[in-house]
Amino acid sequence: MRDSDQDQIVPASTASSAATGDDEVYTSSTVSTPLLESGGSDECNRAALKADPEFFAIVQAVEHAIAGNVLPTIIAQGSSGSYFARNIDNEIVGVFKPKNEEPYGPLNPKWTKWFQKCLCPCCFGRACLVPNQGYLSEAGASMVDTALQLNVVPKTKVVRLVSSSFHYSSFDRARANVVKSASERFPDSIGKHMRQGLPAKAGSFQLFVKGFKDAYVVLKTLDWKTLDEEVAEDFLFQFQKLVILDYIIRNTDRGNDNWLIRQEKDETGKTIKLTIAAIDNGLAFPLKHPDNWRAYPYHWSWLDIAKKPFSDKVAEQVLPLLEDDDFVEEIADHLLILFAQDPGFSMALYEQQMGVMRGQILNLKSALKKRDFQGIARRESPVELVAYPSAKVILQRDRDRSSTLTSIRDSFLRRGRRYKQIIQSKVPFFKNW
Repeated sequence: MRDSDQDQIVPASTASSAATGDDEVYTSSTVSTPLLESGGSDECNRAALKADPEFFAIVQAVEHAIAGNVLPTIIAQGSSGSYFARNIDNEIVGVFKPKNEEPYGPLNPKWTKWFQKCLCPCCFGRACLVPNQGYLSEAGASMVDTALQLNVVPKTKVVRLVSSSFHYSSFDRARANVVKSASERFPDSIGKHMRQGLPAKAGSFQLFVKGFKDAYVVLKTLDWKTLDEEVAEDFLFQFQKLVILDYIIRNTDRGNDNWLIRQEKDETGKTIKLTIAAIDNGLAFPLKHPDNWRAYPYHWSWLDIAKKPFSDKVAEQVLPLLEDDDFVEEIADHLLILFAQDPGFSMALYEQQMGVMRGQILNLKSALKKRDFQGIARRESPVELVAYPSAKVILQRDRDRSSTLTSIRDSFLRRGRRYKQIIQSKVPFFKNW
């Protein structure tokens, strides 16, 4: 998220009262139970967070702030329930997006999607995406970004948090109040044995980035002619890394208002550095290429900078990694572990998602290689890349029905992997929407 969003922040007291009404709600933070709960996959999640001490410390700071009644505040923008998470000093340190408050989630506090579902059900949702897994998509984009060392996505992981400022059902709030009352009356029985407070919400937690604005705001005022060559080349390098990320994960929601630019100037007002941050990655990893009404195009492909061929620098960083099938399958394996956290996880749908990702990587590898264009050896440009046919590459696995998640990694054929490539012929009705 960007600093400009802070103008639309709901004050903590307002957000709390709007979410809870007049009744006090008993939250688990008031009885010192952990917000990142233990047990099962949650224990693995917490262990993974502890492997990143800096990230874990920020999440703990948010937990302590909630316990001190410095609550997350809902973000006015967007069509889902997403929240600015704060530390005890009321400083925004992250953005939390709960699974059940996603655009098509059952507890989405905003009315936009409800109206769409009621008034235009034929256009409700995105048929190419696995429903209500945006929080995993956010974390998966960060995972791919880290694996390829792109460094354009603010670090994002799956966590579990609880706060009375989140949107809960009336049943959960009533239950929390009943348990509170019973625990106070019978502290030696009910108070010891019943889980108290509101249930924790699983969601994506993305570190907050400061000083950034929407890309279209910066680009429409940026004077390219005044930029030093070094600044322009560095920005091109970052932009092409954004392109690579979006293309690999097939981001279906990359407008020029949900990637950010921080513009740094010297005392004379001259731009000396431009930094890109790719936020809002929750509508990626489709199980098929868009083929219904909308094409969900990459809006950056309409920029002049997208007409420039991929640079040697970005190709030399990314291409050797993508050429390594073991590396690509390792990314797929890590995504499998991530996606399998969801209660509605389907191995069949995951295979389709990875098929799309491998197809995108196949096209990207071709675009990053130099070839002769009218006597000039160059790589292709992002504009040329998005014109490639939509491909799927399915990995043919040999495993029986009793295979478990832990055995998937070792299920490849010993004689080498077999892939099946599929070119999608069906195209969306609207190609630019």
